[in-house]
Amino acid sequence: MPAATATPATAPALTDEARRLAFRDAMARLAAAVTIVTTDGPGGRAGFAATAVCSVSDNPPTLIVCLNRGSSAYAAVKANAVVCVNVLSADHIEVSRLFGGKTPVDERFAAASWSTGDTGCPRLDDALASFDCRIRSVADGSTHDVLFCEVEAIHSRTEGQALIYFNRDYRTV
Repeated sequence: MPAATATPATAPALTDEARRLAFRDAMARLAAAVTIVTTDGPGGRAGFAATAVCSVSDNPPTLIVCLNRGSSAYAAVKANAVVCVNVLSADHIEVSRLFGGKTPVDERFAAASWSTGDTGCPRLDDALASFDCRIRSVADGSTHDVLFCEVEAIHSRTEGQALIYFNRDYRTV
């Protein structure tokens, strides 16, 4: 008698909306550092909270930042071609909420102390680290632009706990 073979159960096909929601739920399980990305220049001052940031290379030092094309900061970032990526500490939850919402730009920046970085971008004075960057290239990421940002200056401190976002809530490490 031939050996029985198991047939894997076939999952029902997901609709595009169901796939999008499943993706968002699964991504909520991926812990990520919380940053505020700022810009200033001819396109104006702007900033947004972001977790879609990561290193690419140390030669030259380069980060990627994913920017939603529907973001209120989009036009300013594109026009200025410079950003500062500010890595937040556990002390910055409220500032992150302001930069992640619909709060007017002046109110966002009034909630913290800022300096001007080498590229002219606002640098959060008490960030765990700040990467002052020039945008060297942009890739199409569907609803987002993927910005390749060459780091020109770095400021960091050794004390403080990191702020991360996990399961749709802030955590500290």
